[in-house]
Formats: sequence, C-alpha cells, structure tokens
Amino acid sequence: MPSPHFADRLIHRVRELGHPLCVGLDPHLPLIPAVFRRGTMHPADPQTAAAVESFLLAVLDRVAARVAIVKPQSAFFEQLGWRGIQVLDRVVAAARSRGLLVLLDAKRGDIGSTAVGYAAYLDPAGALPVEAMTVNPYMGRDTLAPYIEHAARAGRGVFVLVKTSNPGSGDYQDRGVDGRPLYEVVAASLADTAAQLAGPETGWSALGVVVGATYPEQSRRVRTVLPRAVFLVPGYGTQGGAARDAVQCFVPGPDGRLEGGIVNASRATLFPDAAATGDARAWERAIDAAYGRAIDELGAAVSG
Repeated sequence: MPSPHFADRLIHRVRELGHPLCVGLDPHLPLIPAVFRRGTMHPADPQTAAAVESFLLAVLDRVAARVAIVKPQSAFFEQLGWRGIQVLDRVVAAARSRGLLVLLDAKRGDIGSTAVGYAAYLDPAGALPVEAMTVNPYMGRDTLAPYIEHAARAGRGVFVLVKTSNPGSGDYQDRGVDGRPLYEVVAASLADTAAQLAGPETGWSALGVVVGATYPEQSRRVRTVLPRAVFLVPGYGTQGGAARDAVQCFVPGPDGRLEGGIVNASRATLFPDAAATGDARAWERAIDAAYGRAIDELGAAVSG
C-alpha cells in the first residue's frame, strides 16, 4: 500500500512528473475569461458562483494529468458567500477525484476551539476535507497544535507562514529577535515537529513552510534550519520571482533533480492574456501553453 503521508505522496508524484508546479486556483472575478462569464460577475450575483465553478472545473480538466497539486485560495470563494463555499466544496472534490492533492490556502491562525474548527479541513472524515492547508503561526505555537495533530494522525500536511512573498513581509518578519530575523526564529521553533513528521518513504516532513520566491537568500537560510521541510514557494511569475530563484531552497534528490518543495503559479498561468477570449478552443490552447511554459521553466530549474 502506498504511504498515506502527505509529503511522501507529494514528493513521489513530483518526482514522477519531473517538475514542482503547484496550480493556484485564485478566481479573480474581473479576470474570468469571457467564455465563462455569466450575468454581472458581481459577488452577490447568483450566476457568478456558477461561472467560477465552470471556469475552475475546466482548468482542472486541462491540468489534472500534468501536476501533482492544486491550491485553491479560500478568500476568492468566501467572497461569494454560501454559494462560494459550495463551489469550493465541489472544486475540491473534483480535484481529488482526478487524483490531485489539494492544498487549501486559508492562512488560518487562532486559539483553542477556534483553531480546532479551522483544522477540520484536515480531518479525512470532515465535511470539506483537503490534504493540506496553510496556517499563520503568529499567535503562538499552541495555535498550530490542532493542525499538527491531524498531520500526525491522518497524514495531512501543514504549511506554516515563515517568509512570505509580499513586499511588506519585512515589516515584521525581518525584525531582529535575539540576533536573528523573526522569520528564522519561527522556522527554528518548528524544527523538532518537522523532524517528528518525516515521511517513512521519502524522509520529507508533513510540516512544511511558506517562503516566497522573491526572497531566495532568506529561503536558503530557512533551509539550513529545516532541512527536510517541504517548502511552498509563492511569488513565481506575476510577483517577479524567477524559476531558478523559486528553487533556491531545494536540494538534490535521489534522481539528481532538485526537490523539497512546490512552486505556486496563480495569476500568470490561470489568466494568460491570450485566454481572455470568448472562444473555447482558443482558451484551451492559451491555458495549455501557459501551464506548459511554467512546467518547462520549473522542470529546467530543478534539472540544473
């Protein structure tokens, strides 16, 4: 039987594909292509949720055989109210039925029973189960406990925000604490747990971290602290991170390629200029080309 451990499943599939692309599912309403748009596309318009669902299911059909994992951003679904949560539920189910791992980008971070409620996404028997999710550690390590429990018990994955890709991340994350930047202090606090959650087949940990492609030097520093944590790397593409920058935190794997993370691409691949069309065939060609470029760039970057 294959390991149910999140990192083992992810790393095996990434090795098989030869690239670390993670498909971000961020349905910016103004950017939804003409071929999928319905009604006013206002968040409160009931037709908008149907348009988003149709669009994302079509994207899944184009990428399912080409990538290991997708990352829906919960905010874009929540803005649509209850209809958006229904869409998220169906998109997650559709992705999993196609053999894709699902990483919910929710950046949750709270205390006590509230954290337990948020962590229900990682419960295999939950109402809307996913394989992994992002969490915010800045209220303290105790707020991570419910997520880590699911990771240990059910093989789920947890990605902790450490050094994010946005320009303002340094306002707090780069502040010095006992001679080290805060992001490095956070990373060091996770080291023991990351080691405990190592996968039995690959040695990679189900406790991952988020480190932006826009900060390659910082990503190398975090890697020295967390040698077996899987990195989720945002910032590639639209935010300015190059493919080689995005894999600075990767290390050589058994097949000679660099591994140890996934690189998220959202807007640049989900909404290429050529895809803003009312022609379904033209949209398919544009999407296939956009994802093909990202796969080729990242495949070349990990191949050295």
